[in-house]
Amino acid sequence: MRPNLKGEGKQLAQEIIELRRWFHQFPEVSGEEFETSKKIQQKLDEYQIPYTTGYAGTGVLGVIEGGSPGKTVAIRADMDALPITEEANLSFASKIEGKMHACGHDAHVAMLLGAARLLSDVKDQLHGKVLFVFQPSEEITPNGGAGPMMDDQVFAEHTPDVIFAQHVWPDLPVGQIGVRPGPMMGASDRFKVEIEGAGGHASMPHQTVDAIIVANTVINNLQTIVSRNVNPVDATVLTIGRIEGGYRYNVVADKVTFEGTIRTFKNETKQMVKDRFFSIVHGVTESMGAKATIEYYDGYPATVNDEKWAQRVKNTAIELLGIDSTPIIEPCLGGEDFSRFLLKYPGAYFWLGTAVPGVEKQKPLHDPKFMLNEEAIPLGMELMAQTAVDTLYDLQAEENSSHAKPLLKKVANYK
Repeated sequence: MRPNLKGEGKQLAQEIIELRRWFHQFPEVSGEEFETSKKIQQKLDEYQIPYTTGYAGTGVLGVIEGGSPGKTVAIRADMDALPITEEANLSFASKIEGKMHACGHDAHVAMLLGAARLLSDVKDQLHGKVLFVFQPSEEITPNGGAGPMMDDQVFAEHTPDVIFAQHVWPDLPVGQIGVRPGPMMGASDRFKVEIEGAGGHASMPHQTVDAIIVANTVINNLQTIVSRNVNPVDATVLTIGRIEGGYRYNVVADKVTFEGTIRTFKNETKQMVKDRFFSIVHGVTESMGAKATIEYYDGYPATVNDEKWAQRVKNTAIELLGIDSTPIIEPCLGGEDFSRFLLKYPGAYFWLGTAVPGVEKQKPLHDPKFMLNEEAIPLGMELMAQTAVDTLYDLQAEENSSHAKPLLKKVANYK
């Protein structure tokens, strides 16, 4: 009989919320998740769930084997915090100066541990395996932690047939889930450009090549990529987030540096924008007598959901949370390292509504005042656990169906 986990998260809610608060108080940034990893291992030991460690440094893989053989489903949570000083007025605010779980990864880890506990209680009823992937370094694009985990053979012994991940989402209320087929999150490239001109006295600009003027012209021309080169139906963002140059009011600057990001969904759009970026930067600077040095980083690819498994998440959410729990959503151009898992394994990425009630404008992810509604935590662990259960049963049904077809054909031909 297929386990039904609806409501089962309530009995674990306080424990998992307290666990989330512990992670929140002791955030660790990308590549430094040592105590986080130890805490995860401690809880897996307590739940008697076997695991292996050391993937991408601090990553952990927990494994539950069901009572019957079958396929394998993986669920992933990211572990790392951000180098942000917390400004949220919480009793369990970060105790580590300059570091904060401003993207909800503390809740992701806690909910995955809660899902593991729920599934451990019903493992004898499962057909196959469930993998619990605790991933470090999601926030450190372009390298991330997903690729290094796979390089370290995280799935060498247990290979997932399907993989899922969820992310807390302040734009949705508790009880709603965001999921769709196709793109969910964008490709996230980064760049840094140094413009080198020729400095001099502000009163004699004819003797100089003003790097500030050149940089300004380059930046203005870069905006035409989105407005004039990209098909209007293909979402693209090109943002300059930082610029630095100059010495004082009466000196023409010889160097300017600016940095930014490019976000796209389609690979062909990403490549076209990248090509135009290089062409404009070099073309404009050379035409103005300056030169440019470009550092360009191909970041995370777009996070693209498999239609079949996005529908599975939606169906499970409706069964757990009701018919109105899966509103129509638009994708987001934020970057997500889970995309690298989806390049190798089919699956889906979805959002868990965590809006704080009574707040007219929710603080976004990565904000120093970001908060989430902890009432979503038991729902999140139930959804992850039930999605894993339902997927294993879907895969088992497919397996049985494929085995039955040759037998039916043989019987039909028997005289």
